[in-house]
Amino acid sequence: MRKPQDLTPPVNGDASETDNLLSRRTVLSGAGAMALLGMAGCSQTLDLPQLQLDDTTTGSVRPIRPAISVDKNITGPDVMYASLTDGGFEVPAVPYQKVKAEFRRQIVVDQTGEAPGTIVVHLQERMLYLVQPGGEAIRYGVGIGKDGFRWSGRANIQYGKEWPLWTPPPEMIARKPELVKWQGGQPGGLTNPLGARALYIYQDGKDTGYRIHGSPEWWSIGQAMSSGCVRLINQDIIDLYSRVSKKNPVVVV
Repeated sequence: MRKPQDLTPPVNGDASETDNLLSRRTVLSGAGAMALLGMAGCSQTLDLPQLQLDDTTTGSVRPIRPAISVDKNITGPDVMYASLTDGGFEVPAVPYQKVKAEFRRQIVVDQTGEAPGTIVVHLQERMLYLVQPGGEAIRYGVGIGKDGFRWSGRANIQYGKEWPLWTPPPEMIARKPELVKWQGGQPGGLTNPLGARALYIYQDGKDTGYRIHGSPEWWSIGQAMSSGCVRLINQDIIDLYSRVSKKNPVVVV
């Protein structure tokens, strides 16, 4: 397959001549349809001043964090959420102006404290973080489960599928009898609830029944309306899927 600590967004510091305290937080927004089209990604360092803070005990100056990097596959939202052809399907463009800016894919300073490669889902924030080396994370807006349908804990990605088959569980069919037509599975496609990709969450070698997956319902991002799974915009799940591999740790809090 190609393939919490404090998650509060960083707060800008104050600066004055007397204490010479400087604190910046840089967030690079946007996304990359290049990755969505299967092109290899690369990164470079953004030429920003090194963040520094006076050490009051020694008088020396020490770095707070390295400059944030730039993923060339993360560009503007008009490119990131453009239509694309994937797996023989024409994925429609997303009217990103109707998606809150904080829920669009972007690079942020990592506040999870987890190891690189870890997927952290913060249910209250409605955010998913893919931790990167160097103190950064790629952040995606997500939709989450309704009250009573959520799962939290530590687990792993066991495997993933492109344009996966969706089979509603018996209890869902009991709640929505019209889904009985899919008891043998709904083929992958643009109307499939699992969207363009699905990552299957296992804990201690057992299927939790929960997935991180795409969704054609882009308007549901930031909402609590699923049956427990974590859903992303199709363009975002394609990007996330391209960055993870089997056994990536998952933390849902």
